[in-house]
Parts: sequence; C-alpha cells; structure tokens
Amino acid sequence: MLNAIHHVAIICSDYGRSKEFYSEILGLPIIREVWRAERRSWKCDLLIGSAQIELFSFPTPPPRPSHPEARGLRHLAFRVETLEPIIERLEAFGIAVEPIRIDEHTQQRFTFFTDPDGLPLELYEDKKDGSGID
Repeated sequence: MLNAIHHVAIICSDYGRSKEFYSEILGLPIIREVWRAERRSWKCDLLIGSAQIELFSFPTPPPRPSHPEARGLRHLAFRVETLEPIIERLEAFGIAVEPIRIDEHTQQRFTFFTDPDGLPLELYEDKKDGSGID
C-alpha cells in the first residue's frame, strides 16, 4: 500500500543555479549533498514537509519538452497557506509568477512559476483542513 510521496527527482542543467533556487530562494533545507564521481553528477537532497526533492546534475542532460503540454510529469505543486508572501519573495528575486487563478472545483487559489530550467512549479493555497481534498 502506498503511504506518501517520498521524493521527486529533478535533473537540472546548471547545478549551482538550481541548488540556489531550491535551497535559498524557495527556502528548502539541504539534507545532504554528494558528488557521485562514477556518474560525474551532484545529488542534493532537500526537505519539503515529510518528503524530499532530489536535485541531480548530469554532464549533458537533454532539454525537457514542456510546452504546450508534453507527456509525463506535468508540474510539481507546493501547498501554501497564503500565496502573496511567496509571490512577493519570488518576484523580488526576478522570478516571473503567473496571475493568480481559482481552482473551479475546490475554489482554492493557485499560480505557476518555473525553476531555472523551465520546470513548471505551482503554488496551491490550501486554507481548509490542509489535505487539499474537499
């Protein structure tokens, strides 16, 4: 039986820039960081709630087909209590954030922005019981 999401893995094109984005701009604490010499790859584990984001570097990763809508993982969404403080922080770092929308099914507010490689990230405001489920 599945209990929870353990981690999401992200391959980045510029490890230093992505590590700064996820750890410093988004504020995710680093659990561990290792150099994997056999793969010429960095791996950085970041904590998000009870789950992790695994950030990987590889010598020449292919670009992600993302727009308009490619098959596979569509986006990564973060649950937040209030959108505005996080939007203000992102914009202070020069990160473009889409206009706030309303989820037509839950009536919760959400918005999108992207990481340094264009990976779509969502902020989903959840003021109910925290489950995101009605």
